[in-house]
Amino acid sequence: MTTRSKEDYLKNIYHISEGGGKVNTGSLATALSISPASVSEMVNKLSKEGLIHNKPYHGFELTGNGRKISLNLIRKHRLLEVFLHEHLQYEWDEVHEEAEVLEHVCSDMFINKLEEYLGYPKFDPHGDPIPDKELSLAPTHFKLLLNTEPGREYTIAKVKDSSIEILQYLTKIGIKLNSKITLSEKIEFDGSVVIIAEGKKNLLSKVMAEQIFVAG
Repeated sequence: MTTRSKEDYLKNIYHISEGGGKVNTGSLATALSISPASVSEMVNKLSKEGLIHNKPYHGFELTGNGRKISLNLIRKHRLLEVFLHEHLQYEWDEVHEEAEVLEHVCSDMFINKLEEYLGYPKFDPHGDPIPDKELSLAPTHFKLLLNTEPGREYTIAKVKDSSIEILQYLTKIGIKLNSKITLSEKIEFDGSVVIIAEGKKNLLSKVMAEQIFVAG
């Protein structure tokens, strides 16, 4: 049986590796806001339990069982976010922290019933794909806003939920999931972009633009 702490480790290992980063003591300590010594202790436990591989110079990798646990937790988290957003009127910048708590106490049966009640959604309120009952993820073909061409219209398909401030700012300027925007200009010297949404121009910093993915 896994504890909440172990589940959080496995989920963060998954997220870091899927994002293209190297999963090591330092990256995990940063993601979990804990000391490297604490990470080393837990990594040894997870390795002994067959949930991760600890490869010298290559970092930590999930085993089949470790990946299954992490995806199941992600499934719970994202379905809970949909429920909170669509039925309890939580804003998209509020659902993450609430789901972080609830995901650890919901049974698989409850989550399966919740998925059915919600109509089998494919994406959470931030545009992340929701693993199905078999823990398969729908393929996505989103493009980073920074990698798109000026003068074209796009649809907001995903916004990373790692920054509440960014989600709140986008809400303030009227941008949400599935909003239509036009990339007006790329400013080369600092990487910022100008977008048009609902007839209004808005300047987005490079840091902000790096969190936004579009379709179209």
